[in-house]
Order: sequence, then C-alpha cells, then structure tokens
Amino acid sequence: MVFSSSVFLLLFLPIAIAIYYNPIVKARGFKNVFLLLASLAFYAWGEPVYVFIMLATIAMNWALALKINKMRLIMAIVLDIGLLFVYKYLNFVAVNIGLPAPGIVLPIGISFFTFQMVSYMVDVYRGKAQPQKNILNCALYISFFPQLIAGPIIRYADIESQINGRKENWDDFSDGLKRFTIGLGKKLLIANNCALAADAAFDTLKNGGDVGMAFAWLGAVAYTLQIYFDFSGYSNMAIGLGRMFGFKFLENFNYPYISKSITEFWRRWHISLSGWFKDYVYIPLGGSRAGKIRLFLNLFVVWMLTGIWHGANWTFIAWGFGYFVFLALEKFILPVQKFPKFLAHIYAMLVVVFLWVVFRANSLGEALDYCSVMLGLSQSNFVSSDFWFYLGSLKLYLLLGVLFSFPVAPWLRSRFNNLIGEIAYIFLFLLCFMSVVKGGYNPFIYFNF
Repeated sequence: MVFSSSVFLLLFLPIAIAIYYNPIVKARGFKNVFLLLASLAFYAWGEPVYVFIMLATIAMNWALALKINKMRLIMAIVLDIGLLFVYKYLNFVAVNIGLPAPGIVLPIGISFFTFQMVSYMVDVYRGKAQPQKNILNCALYISFFPQLIAGPIIRYADIESQINGRKENWDDFSDGLKRFTIGLGKKLLIANNCALAADAAFDTLKNGGDVGMAFAWLGAVAYTLQIYFDFSGYSNMAIGLGRMFGFKFLENFNYPYISKSITEFWRRWHISLSGWFKDYVYIPLGGSRAGKIRLFLNLFVVWMLTGIWHGANWTFIAWGFGYFVFLALEKFILPVQKFPKFLAHIYAMLVVVFLWVVFRANSLGEALDYCSVMLGLSQSNFVSSDFWFYLGSLKLYLLLGVLFSFPVAPWLRSRFNNLIGEIAYIFLFLLCFMSVVKGGYNPFIYFNF
C-alpha cells in the first residue's frame, strides 16, 4: 500500500484516524496497540508472508535487548544483517560467482526496518536508551506504518519517550496534515510527471534508440528531480502522518540541491541514513581522528556500504564509490570552499546528476553509454523529436521541480496570511486527489531499497 493510493487515502487513513481518536477509548495502551495492528495490516497488504518474518526478528531483538551484553549485541547484529543479506543480496552474490540465483523475493522496506533494529540494539547497549520492556511497544517502534517501508530511519533514542508520553493536539494534527499534503503534492504532481521524461530517455537508450544529447540531459535532470521529490515527498508524508498521531520525527531532507559541495549535499540528503552510517559505522571505525590514511579508509568503507545498502547491483556500488572519490577529493585535495559560490554549486550539481545516471541505470554498461551521450561522445543526433515533445508537455512540472528545489516554499509561507495559506493547502490536496483518481505512474522509488 502506498500513501498516494486511493485505498490509503479513502479507506486506510480515515479509518485509522477515526478509531485512534474515538471518543470512547482513550487509553495510551489502546492507542499503541491499535497503531501496531494498523501498521501490521498496512505492511501485510503488500507483504502477507513477510510480515511474520518481520515479527519474528522484532521478537528476537526485543528478547536480546532485555539483558543486553556484548555477545547478545553481536548475535542480534549478525542475525539482522544476515537476514538482510539473504533476502537482498544472496541472488546477486550467487549470480556473480557463477551459481544459479535462488529467486528470493525482496521484502519491501527490509533495509529500513533492519537498520532501525540495529540502532535499537546498539543504543540500548551504549546506554543511550533503556530496553523496551513491553514487546508490543517495541514492535510499534519498528513497524509504525508511516516510516516502515521507506523511512526516514527513526532511532529508538529519539522517540523512546514518545511511545507512552506523547501528547496529541489539534495544532500537531493540523501541521501533520499540511505536511502530508505537501509530500503528496511533491510525489504526485512533480515526481510522477518528471518520471515520464526520465523513463522515456533511459528506455530509449536501453532499447537501442537514438536518444540524442539534449534528450539525454533532459532525462538525467528529470530523474534528478524525480528522485528528490519522490523520496523527500515520501519523507514529508511520513513525518506528517507521524505528527497526526502525536509522534515527532526528525527531518530527512534540507534542500540538498542548493549544495555547494558534495560534503554539503550529504548533510542535506537522506539525513537519517547518512547520520546512521556516521554514528554506527564511521565514528566506531575512528572517524577523522585517526589520521589521513585511516580517514581515507573509513570513507571508503562507509561509502561502499552506502552503495550496497541501496541495492544488489554493480551500479549502486559504483554510485557509492563515486561519492567516496569526490568526498575524498574535497577532504584532501579540492578546495571547494574557495570556489565562487555559483561555480561551486554548478560543480556539485554536475557530480550529483551524473551519479544519479549511474544510480538509475540497469547496468554499468548502460550508465557509461548514457553518460557518453550526455557528453556528446556518441550518437550524432543532438536534438531529437522526443526532446521537444517531453520538454513541451512537461515544462511546467520541470520548472516547478527546479523552483521548489530551492527554499521557495518557506519564503511564500512567510508572505501570505493564514487564510490564503489554508486555501492553498486545500487546493493542493484537491489537485492531488484528482491525480489519484486519474491514476497512472505511482510507485515510490525507494520501495526498491
């Protein structure tokens, strides 16, 4: 089930809100148990079998955390990461060593809830959080439906007190609904439309067609916008839904496309993931405190793992390696901070766009072919009819994507009164609702990871 589906918007969410805020039973225990059951139903809608695997791993982590020690921590991490390896990477490893693929299907969201379980165990072991005595509350933390299948990655220490101590109120519910609407608009109105140009350009090359340099750039820029508004839109919806039920999640994006370096980009993009790797991998390895050689190796390990986390394909490994190279260059050689701001921004976005091409491609060969077309090194066709067609039909959505990649929305909100703002939210929701009714392309990119 996706947030931008008619089933979620017209059935699941209204029923969940009605039962959660019913005027008869208001006990915190009831609310938590109901949210747990609703979250399991949400996951079982698309993964009826794997919900039992998730519950089994939750029970295992809960039991081990009750009397945590170093051996129990290692056992939990081995089991959690081992399960992730079997479901996400075993096919890939088997094929690459010449064995037949086992044909294992990837459970939705396993990368996200596995990382949450690992962070729970580590935080309890470090004393940053107390073990959750109630297994149902522990299960709610892992499986809470707003962030279950595509993040953001929520650390137990950040919401430990909220499980039983949160206070719902109208202001939070209203803010959450507005935040959800913004995310819905990002996904349905910008990401889905940008996807049309991106898919057409990449599919043309994949099928042996003549993309042309201009259309290749349009497709790459469209995908750059698509993945940002798709994923940040989902994060907005998740944060908004959490707020509607009294939970306050940390931000996951902070206008990454205004960055003037790759280092800054990763402070702004998928903040919960980069923060997870920093706290649970980079710093335990020694971070930047153990000399330049150790720093170089630590960066390599973190970015190889970041690439692998995103998927079982050489393209993701190459994507992670690409970021390692540019981050290492910025730390040791490239004085980006001395560049003129405009040139620094151009540099950062060129790196990001080309690496998104690698991320989007189905193979390294396809990625190299696409990049060579963008650089004018192959194919004689500069401007194709497809370029003019997709630019003409999608120019409004592409323009909105570029515009709202910058902090325009806060600027607009500060200059309009509350009434105009409320009308704008209603209008945006109606546009989104009409888009849902109309149907079309709607999957979330990060469901694959």
